Amino acid sequence: MPEFSDGAQVAHEAKRETRVALLARRRALTAPQRAAAAARVQAELVDLVRRLRPRRITGYVPVGSEPGGPELPEVLRAALPPEAELLLPVLCDDLDLDWAGYAGPGSLVPAGRGMREPDGPRLGRSAISGAELVVVPALAVDRRGLRLGRGGGSYDRALTRVAGSALTVALLHDGELVETLPAQPHDRPVRAVVTPSGGLRPFPAPPGVDPPTSAGRTRVR
Repeated sequence: MPEFSDGAQVAHEAKRETRVALLARRRALTAPQRAAAAARVQAELVDLVRRLRPRRITGYVPVGSEPGGPELPEVLRAALPPEAELLLPVLCDDLDLDWAGYAGPGSLVPAGRGMREPDGPRLGRSAISGAELVVVPALAVDRRGLRLGRGGGSYDRALTRVAGSALTVALLHDGELVETLPAQPHDRPVRAVVTPSGGLRPFPAPPGVDPPTSAGRTRVR
């Protein structure tokens, strides 16, 4: 078991309590509510992909009540330009992420923790560094761009390999963009979120990096 300082232990416990509350809220969503939210999130991402025309993006397969719906990889692939690639994560034994190309629903196989992953060749953990758009899961994101995941640290590690020019976007349900979240030094921020009602909401870009744009939606409310 890792050892925590008093401050780190407080943040760790606060994260755990916040996760419990957020997961309970998601479980309370009805099937029609989840489907409607997924459709709106998908539409916003399709618009974003068609405007950016990236050569490589990463996504994931949402499970359960996660925003975006299980069809998300196919929706993203359909929006990509010809010859562009969509990579999906492959969970490693140490909870880090490898990556493999998505080749359609038939290429997905069951993986641990209820997830599905592509059965194609592994491209290495650094494959994410070539992505221009990185779509990530989150339970919540605060107005600094700090995200709360499920606690394994997989995306915190993966995000350290993302190019500074890439757009990192977390998918949320309404009400999951919050004022502030408990944070620890290893937490990595995202540059934008997508919510069903608010669409794409960018955060201030790092110095020297142009902020993403979305018609009519250019600030976090």
